[in-house]
Amino acid sequence: MGGSGSKTKGYWPFAGSGSDDGDPTKEGVHEQSLARLRSFRNGTPFVFTRWSSLYFDEDGDLAHEFYEETVVMKNGRRRAKLKKIQKNLIPQGTIKRDHPCINVDFPVVLCEV
Repeated sequence: MGGSGSKTKGYWPFAGSGSDDGDPTKEGVHEQSLARLRSFRNGTPFVFTRWSSLYFDEDGDLAHEFYEETVVMKNGRRRAKLKKIQKNLIPQGTIKRDHPCINVDFPVVLCEV
């Protein structure tokens, strides 16, 4: 039946034959699988940084979105509208997480025993 994991060689840690018939040529299959697991993306399943969704504006203020208040004359009445600013914004960049998270691409099921 269809699995949802990555079948690409080198990413799936349990790529062995599945049969354990004691053949000495297949002795290192499990060790190779574990070695591949340990070398997965620098050897750790944790993510310590993330890309921030915040931006700096020209004044150095930090926020998700910036708006500018504009005055519009409509039917002889003055009306204030908010106009979204999308130019001259600098992304905050990469920030460190408070607590490490598990990478979603890590190919092992983790459970509490």
